[in-house]
Amino acid sequence: MEGQFATPSSRLIAAAEGAMEVADRRGRRLSLRRLGALDKLRLFKAAGPVLAQNPPWLGMALLACSVVALDDVPVPAPASEGQIEALVQLLGDDGIAAVAEALDPGAASVDLDVAKN
Repeated sequence: MEGQFATPSSRLIAAAEGAMEVADRRGRRLSLRRLGALDKLRLFKAAGPVLAQNPPWLGMALLACSVVALDDVPVPAPASEGQIEALVQLLGDDGIAAVAEALDPGAASVDLDVAKN
């Protein structure tokens, strides 16, 4: 079902169908897509007013939230700070680096340790 009446699972499937796929250094297959304006707005809401103003935190969250499936298992969009952090932890440095490289090939040189501070 399309449009405003789509179920959450159908939206996840549709998002995954339009996704690009990349493998991280651990061999996991990550399906990702670029976030749209509404996706970003929802991420800002989930992050809260303080973290939405923190560029390093938000940058990592944006990368993590671009993942729509991990090894063909759908990854729902996080709706809270805790869910965002759980997704970042699940992906780890290898997953985040693979997403960064796929979405912005020049970002591979970004030092993830700097973003953690």
